[in-house]
Amino acid sequence: MKLSPYGKPQTTQIMVCAVIALVVFGVLKWWVGMGVVVAVALALLSFFRDPEREIPQGKGEVVAPADGVVTSVHDVEHFEAFGGGAKCIRIFMSVLNVHVNRAPMAGRVESLMHRPGKFLNTLKAEAADENEWLTMVMTDAGGGRPVVAVRQIAGAIARRIVNGMQEGDVLERGERYGLIKFGSTTDVYLPSPGEVEASVEVGQRVYGGTTVIAVVGDGAASEGDEDVGMGEVDVEEAGAAVGAEG
Repeated sequence: MKLSPYGKPQTTQIMVCAVIALVVFGVLKWWVGMGVVVAVALALLSFFRDPEREIPQGKGEVVAPADGVVTSVHDVEHFEAFGGGAKCIRIFMSVLNVHVNRAPMAGRVESLMHRPGKFLNTLKAEAADENEWLTMVMTDAGGGRPVVAVRQIAGAIARRIVNGMQEGDVLERGERYGLIKFGSTTDVYLPSPGEVEASVEVGQRVYGGTTVIAVVGDGAASEGDEDVGMGEVDVEEAGAAVGAEG
């Protein structure tokens, strides 16, 4: 099982504590206790698993930034990072999901904005506006036009946001950039909502870096043309963790 480097402090602590407990229980010859330690350690380490994913390469395709379930697909009249409207696709990550976050599109990191806030259950509608979050805005390769923004939102259990990027870094579509420890929610914002064709619906399960959640620009237009022709109808501060005590 490959573990994410973004969770190294926690995985190191888990393994050290497990080894100490195994030594103590071994001396006491408490075999049941040793079995429990191994089971708990593996369960905790699984929170930081980082499986390889096959990244789609279609034109204009936007991939899920995280594993989870789509809880909302809606338009936003004004998204501050774009200075205009946006389409938002919200993904809820449970404690059982892979917690690694991946870039929905290729681009350059334009800005990283952190806002302190509450730690409400992210299934509540108000959590997206009131909880602590970190938003990463990405532009095209030239660093001019915004192409996507990803917002990592803390929750009642997940109170540790990690983003390993810095302004100016370049990410490929599906590339790892951070994680939210022990679940929570990730929002994807795409500019010019009229040019975005969502590929997912509420309740659908998605997988980070693999599931196409939307198609933008010429990709959306060409996909629409193809559908008609076939007669078918068919989203730690920079380089550091950002966290808060519960």
